[in-house]
Amino acid sequence: MTTERRVLITGASIAGPTLAYWLARSAHAVTVVERAPSPRLGGQNIDIRGPGREVVRRMGLEDALFAATTTEQGTRFVDRRGVTIAAFPAGTADSGGATAELEILRGELARILVDASGPDVEYRYGDRVVGCVQDAQGVDVTFERGAPERYDLVVFADGVRSGSREIVFPGEAVTRDLGLYTAYGVLPRTPDDDAWWRWYNATGGRVAGLRPDNQGTTRFSLSWSSGPTGLERAGQSEVVAALRTTFAGAGWETPRILESLDSASELYVDRLAQVRAPRWSSGRVAMVGDAAWCATPVSGMGTTLAIAGAYVLAAELARTDDHRAAFTAWDARMRPFVDTAQSLPPGTPRLAHPKTAVGLVVFNSAVRLAGSAPVRALAGRFGGSDDANLDLSDYR
Repeated sequence: MTTERRVLITGASIAGPTLAYWLARSAHAVTVVERAPSPRLGGQNIDIRGPGREVVRRMGLEDALFAATTTEQGTRFVDRRGVTIAAFPAGTADSGGATAELEILRGELARILVDASGPDVEYRYGDRVVGCVQDAQGVDVTFERGAPERYDLVVFADGVRSGSREIVFPGEAVTRDLGLYTAYGVLPRTPDDDAWWRWYNATGGRVAGLRPDNQGTTRFSLSWSSGPTGLERAGQSEVVAALRTTFAGAGWETPRILESLDSASELYVDRLAQVRAPRWSSGRVAMVGDAAWCATPVSGMGTTLAIAGAYVLAAELARTDDHRAAFTAWDARMRPFVDTAQSLPPGTPRLAHPKTAVGLVVFNSAVRLAGSAPVRALAGRFGGSDDANLDLSDYR
């Protein structure tokens, strides 16, 4: 590439800062705008696998990420008394296992990526894009708060329900609803909390989880099968009330989780849905990460897709001044990998959320057969698409 381009990226979570890092290395002038008023710290546990691990190695960040891991040693399925049904130790390589070798809090990963992107990348918090009008030479962008500006390229990297995406790709992205809500939050750590991810199933399609972090607290998750209720758009008090109703009588550690909830709790709830878009670019505007291809947390590949997808996009843009050619090449390299990651095993996530007592017995019996081939396959699928390949050819 011979021409410096001004690039605007929306979203300062995973895909956005990764893309900013690599574009800045190839002499682009990069601005990242983030709707949140400040960096989003904390968050749930996430993992980095396969090509995502290779990209962070190329960024020189692997040691920093390992220093910030959650220390999770593996996954244990437990019954309502907390007795272990089956245990699956953490993976010891780039891919594989319900607990990956590299587990980290989303906010910790975002912080490291933002810091690594360097002083030449401008981050603007507390603003968002509300309009984009492009012509043959550039994109005129309107912000909610800031003054309008003109960029050579715009990339949306702001999540599964990206409002920016609808400005340029209205109605194009199809969402595949998985029939599942998940809530994440934080608990004070107790002596009984250990370094394992503890997974508990209750009837009614309900699952509770407790996971370690590196900040002296314990992360919880509550998942349940449900039709759409709009809870992902509700206020905190409504969410807390819904969780208390849904998990009443569920057993195990759910009373502890529910009793911790109030209006000040760190709490995030979402309805899981995959995003499938026929195109990821239009003229000078593109989208990357969950905004383009959310595979959902049950795939185990969301963070890897965000990091690897941003890297490949930056690599293609670094090869040529023709952004259309770059976007086309990027799509050709990424789409088979994305398609594989989005291909969840039949019955996912329903089979892991049995509704009846009989279904719960069947699920726990299957998990208990930890040494059998079916359960090894199940554990591998919890960990994501280990057999997926992606061309990570460097800039040339």
